[in-house]
Formats: sequence, C-alpha cells, structure tokens
Amino acid sequence: MKIGIIGKGAIGRYVAAQLQARGGGPHVLLTRSGGDAGQPGMAQATSVGELPGDIALMVDCAGHAALAEHGPAILDRGIDLITVSVGALADPALATRLKDAAARGGAQLHLASGAIGALDSLSAARVGGLEEVIYTGRKPPQGWIGSPAEENLDLRALTTAQTHFEGSARDAATAYPKNANVAAAVALAGAGLDATQVRLVADPGVTANIHEVRASGAFGSFEFRIAGNALPDNPRSSALAAMSVIAAIDRRLRAITT
Repeated sequence: MKIGIIGKGAIGRYVAAQLQARGGGPHVLLTRSGGDAGQPGMAQATSVGELPGDIALMVDCAGHAALAEHGPAILDRGIDLITVSVGALADPALATRLKDAAARGGAQLHLASGAIGALDSLSAARVGGLEEVIYTGRKPPQGWIGSPAEENLDLRALTTAQTHFEGSARDAATAYPKNANVAAAVALAGAGLDATQVRLVADPGVTANIHEVRASGAFGSFEFRIAGNALPDNPRSSALAAMSVIAAIDRRLRAITT
C-alpha cells in the first residue's frame, strides 16, 4: 500500500520513521513548503492535486487547519484518510464537508484513537444509552504553553494544580485545537460533542499527560485513567497518539483485526 503523510511535526516525524523502519513508506509528504522531503524515495507535494495516482492512504499529522484544507479533496479523490486532528470535527461545517467528500469519493475518514483508551467501551455503551461522560485532561504546565491556558494562568510559576477550562467537548476542541483532540475522540465515541463534559488542568505535580474518563449508563459505569508520555521533541504531542496512527495503519493491513 502506498502511504502519504501530511505534516512534518513531532507526530509526523514519528510516523514517518516507523513506516520507514518497517519498509512500508512513507511515499509522499504533503506540506505547504516545497523542497526535499527529507527521506530517500519520498516525494514532496504541496497540494492534493500533486499526489501520485497510486497513493491509497493519507495520514494527517498536521492539525486542524491541514485537515480542513486537504481532507475533503483527499476523500473526494477516493483516498482513505487517517487523522489525529479529531477535534476539528467540532466544526459542524467541516464535519459535513468531510462526510460528503467521503461519500462522493467512496473513501473513509478514520479517526485515530490518539492518547486515550477505552473508546471501544464507550462506543459499545452508547448503544444502550449513556447518562454521563466526563473527561479530565491533566498536563504539566509546560504542556499547556501556547494554548488559551496562558490567558488565565502564569504557567511558569504554578505551584498547585489549576483548572483552566470547564465546558463541553465541542467548546474544548474549538478553544484548544492543539490540546483537546482527546476530548473530541472521547465525545465522538460516546455521548457526543455537546453532552460530554470536559475539565482541563495544569498541574505542576505531574510529569506525564493524564487522561481520565468517567462514564455511566445502561451498561453500568467505568473509570479509565492513563498517564501518557509526550514525544521527546514536543511536550504537547502524545507518544501514544503517534503510536495510535501506526496501529490504525496496521489494522488496515491485517487479514484479521481487532
């Protein structure tokens, strides 16, 4: 399968390195800038129209704006797309554009599970009905640098944990496009973007990115917690989010999958 990547940030570099180590690509890099793609045998493209005709799968590692810019055109061409930019679907207009493009092209948009687990349980619980889903995201203060948290907190001087956002998953994903993809993934798997409640915390007492999900409904109740490491070269990028992209690619290649 010929695979392409959108973006060359921390997650994009991880995915590219993993694919190259396995001998499975990537075969093209789609970015705004031209020039050398940086890996042997890897072509460069600056628009969807420049993608080789034999590309079967694109992987978006570049964020909400890139998904909005390139996603519909990729799906329209009949190319399947995996994205970690799950929070972008909080924009109803973009969600509709992506859905319509996928239908026209006969392609699928796959949402990488990102930095959180238990989404399969949420999806199953949704069938019987969910009463409550609450997601709490807790990161070291430096993990929130560059986000709206800086408007309310002095992140470099915090000595105690401080909540800087409480609201719906839709509002969290809109306000924190680089930080709240996990909240959106939880919401889309379960109760929806408007019914899922989100709390975001800057905590100097933790060194990992902590994700907690509490859910209750006809199935019963569960609590899930994961402490995830960031990628070494970007404290805002989850290592597990990058790994989930490779897992999503693997599922497409296996004859038997989970």
